[in-house]
Amino acid sequence: DSILGFLVSEALYESFPDYPEGKLSKLKSWLVSASHLHSVATRIGLGDSLLLGKGEEMSGGRAKRAILSNALEALLAAIYLDGGMDAARRFVRAFVLPDTSGDTETAFPPALTDYKSALQEQALAKSLPQPKYVTVGERGPEHAKTFTVEVRIGKTLASRADGASKKDAGQRAAQLMLLKIEG
Repeated sequence: DSILGFLVSEALYESFPDYPEGKLSKLKSWLVSASHLHSVATRIGLGDSLLLGKGEEMSGGRAKRAILSNALEALLAAIYLDGGMDAARRFVRAFVLPDTSGDTETAFPPALTDYKSALQEQALAKSLPQPKYVTVGERGPEHAKTFTVEVRIGKTLASRADGASKKDAGQRAAQLMLLKIEG
């Protein structure tokens, strides 16, 4: 995992030299997370190549997140030991990192984009009042509620959005407000 962390950090810094440290840290955390490594291992069919004990085989070990993410880290270590840092770097860039040749915002999960913080920074940079968030509605059954959150900047700027949680709705409202004040 040390080699993985180093190579991911290196690639992120090279690809996004203007990103603040906090955003780079969030991206790195996601890229080295068991969840992401599991999806990479699944995509490359790593589970099919594992030697498992009978019990693990019977309990679906070839698809288990912990086993696949650890196996991917072990594979990277083997590539490093066999082929050196350049071979490990090529593997990480080909399989672990998302394709950022197009829109970098869609290359990473939306949860990594903190629109509320970005809106607060933009408001400060443009000498606008700080954003205020209010939950203005909720509908649906208790187990599947939809929330509506409104964000206001001063008395004239407002955006509303729906989401499955108040946090999600607030992020979406902030994203819409960013489009308004940046556009």
